[in-house]
Parts: sequence; C-alpha cells; structure tokens
Amino acid sequence: MTTPVCTSASNAMTRPSRCPAYPSFASYVSARQPALLRTARSLTANPSDAEDLLQTALTKTYVAWERIEDHRALDGYVRRALLNTRTSQWRKRKVDEFVCDEPPEPEPVGAADDPAERQALHDAMWRAILKLPARQRAMVVLRYYEDLSEVQTAEVLGVSVGTVKSAVSRALGKLREDPELVLVR
Repeated sequence: MTTPVCTSASNAMTRPSRCPAYPSFASYVSARQPALLRTARSLTANPSDAEDLLQTALTKTYVAWERIEDHRALDGYVRRALLNTRTSQWRKRKVDEFVCDEPPEPEPVGAADDPAERQALHDAMWRAILKLPARQRAMVVLRYYEDLSEVQTAEVLGVSVGTVKSAVSRALGKLREDPELVLVR
C-alpha cells in the first residue's frame, strides 16, 4: 500500500491564500540540499544549471508544502519535481544549432571588410611568391593566377604534367611555411 504524498488540489483551494514561513522546510532544505544537488547534477551537464534546477524544484515544493501529507516521502517528492522540471526545460529549450552538410566557415576577422587589410594580404602573398624559385613561381602563377589546368600549364612550360604537380605541391608547401603568411591563417 502506498502512502499519499499530496492531498488534492481542491483542499489547497479552500485554504486561505498566504505564504507563511515554514521552519521545517528550511531545516529540510539545509539537511538534504547536498544530496538533492547531486541528483540535480546527474540530470544536467552544467553545475550552474543543476543549482537552478534544484532551486526551481524546491520552490515548487515550498508552494506545495501544506498539501504534502507524508513528510517522510519528501525526497521522492523533490526528486519527482526535479525530474519533471528538467523534462519541461528540455521540451521548451530553444535550438540554436542546426545540422548541415558542411560546417559554416567563420566570418573573416577584419580582412574582408578592411581594404587596407586586403592590400596587406595581397602584398604579403606576392612577396612570398617572389621568394620561390623561378620555375615554381611560374607554375604557381599559371595555375592559380591565370587559372590554367595542370595539362595547360605543362604545355606552356614544355614539361610533363607530373612535373607541374610535384613543383606546385612543393611551392605550396613553401608558401604555407612562409613567416609573413603564418599570421594570415
């Protein structure tokens, strides 16, 4: 046989509406708060959210204090309030993140908006390209500035496609390591 924890809401409506202080509620909270906080922490990922959750559940318990008949079952009542409150929060949560095929790129910081930053980046890139050996520099310019394919670049320079691929790969490696361009990344 189970013992009722709460009387009906109709009994609560017939009582006068007042908010008396409950010394037994305060003693209950001070005695059981650590255990109840552990329960709240198991329901949330963040300790601050757990404290908020416990505070909300204890507020609900305080409001219903007069209706609770069996004070030996208070832990169960508060735990049920914790669970119900957490479930309500979960259902009401606002979704700020959306699933997409590719993660969005972060907005460029300053470089896209500031013409001086764009020019500084352009100048740094050209200084880095000018440091490359003549053959690699020619291949990079043809591939990426003139937008030629590997085959077209090989034909213009009179070399094989494999030579273009390997030389461009080495050139890009040198550009990645250039100290002026490290700050841009």
